[in-house]
Amino acid sequence: MKVWFITGASRGFGLEIARQALERGDSVAATARDPQTVHKALPDAGDRLLALPLEVTDEQQAQQAADAAIARFGRIDILVNNAGRGLLGAVEEASDSEARAVFDTNVFGLMSVTRAVLPVMRRRRSGRVLNISSVGGFTANAGWGVYGATKFAVEGLSEAMRAELVPLGIAVTVVEPGVFRTDFLDNSSLHHTKRTIDDYATTAGGTRAWAQQNNHAQLGDPVKAATAMIEVADSPEPPTRIQLGADCVARVEAKLELVAGELARWRQLSLSTAHT
Repeated sequence: MKVWFITGASRGFGLEIARQALERGDSVAATARDPQTVHKALPDAGDRLLALPLEVTDEQQAQQAADAAIARFGRIDILVNNAGRGLLGAVEEASDSEARAVFDTNVFGLMSVTRAVLPVMRRRRSGRVLNISSVGGFTANAGWGVYGATKFAVEGLSEAMRAELVPLGIAVTVVEPGVFRTDFLDNSSLHHTKRTIDDYATTAGGTRAWAQQNNHAQLGDPVKAATAMIEVADSPEPPTRIQLGADCVARVEAKLELVAGELARWRQLSLSTAHT
């Protein structure tokens, strides 16, 4: 039996991971802004479910939630940093307050929860951390610049954490989902910049139209994604990154090809900058 600590567990990936973990006999500390939404979604979980209030931007509340999970279950084996916030709009269209709100949740909120959970994992010299990024954390598209920047930050933090924690028996994996049929494109999760600029009508504006047309029509199955994430968490040698969805795999492959091509093209100029 493993103990999970999952943020953003009231819906989407977080809820489905919690559901499948409970079904296989694990215990779950499931956090959400309103824990009653978790109870309503998982009414038959019994004592193996601990639903906790958590706004990830509240560092004190993050510590209280971690302490409550440890008090109930004695340990935390797997941390899933799933809570997130989206912002759609061109970089220039995003206000300072809009950008900071996304960073507060996706980056600083993740760090607050991680700081609260890691001490118990370090004491036991055991644990798994799944940081939910995005294909947009590896390759950014028009309209997703600020959101992608937060996920690029998550990827950098995760790579460093992996190097720091591997000697302590803790593995960190970045999960890069493509487009999945969750509520991410709903207004409750995805915010839009208040400002729009006509010059971006065919770039960021096209992405806005795509989001409206594809909400709840995405190809990815969140149930299968949750199953894949649980398999990664169970692995004795989990990867640094795991791509989920054919669209994600294709975009990552295209980015790697682009980087390799530009590296080769500009190699001599790059190497020419050394002292002679």
